[in-house]
Amino acid sequence: MISVKSRAYWLGASDASRIVGNRNTETWQKWWTEKLGLYSEHFQNRYTLAGTNYEHRILRAVEKDRMIRLELDKQIRMEDLRVRINYDGVYGNSIYECKTYSAGKMFKVTKDYWRQAQMEMWGLGSDDLSIVAYPLDEENYNNYWLAIDREKLEYHKVERDDEFIEKKLLPNILELAECIKKGIFPEEGDK
Repeated sequence: MISVKSRAYWLGASDASRIVGNRNTETWQKWWTEKLGLYSEHFQNRYTLAGTNYEHRILRAVEKDRMIRLELDKQIRMEDLRVRINYDGVYGNSIYECKTYSAGKMFKVTKDYWRQAQMEMWGLGSDDLSIVAYPLDEENYNNYWLAIDREKLEYHKVERDDEFIEKKLLPNILELAECIKKGIFPEEGDK
């Protein structure tokens, strides 16, 4: 688990959808004020708390399942681009991104997850990322110490998309990094 909660002045992989997103929304503008250090809101609820508390144990189950030893909580910083990417688990050049979801529902690699995965692969110079999805039921949300059932681990491979990275993600990162350095909002019509 990453202990520094402040997201100010850095662009992270979980920000990828905002980095390439519509800047004319209230949500985007609120996000940008957080990046400029003007606003801070650390959102958490029972679902995010459970996911955070189960993450390492799920990844330890992945180690047993795959017979590997993961480096947990790896972080890459690119100061000049104001990029700070946190990785849940890394084995060599393979990335394991942990996601939990409510049991009884189907896990889906959403557009936000896909974009996060693209930024993580770009940051590490990898083309090997799996989202490890694990279902949590009501009992898991009430007790963070339940055993992980390796039979419930789901692996969702995400293919690297260099066109998205080169044409959409990187130009936006470059522009937004300059705006962070200057402490300004991007110009109207930019993007």
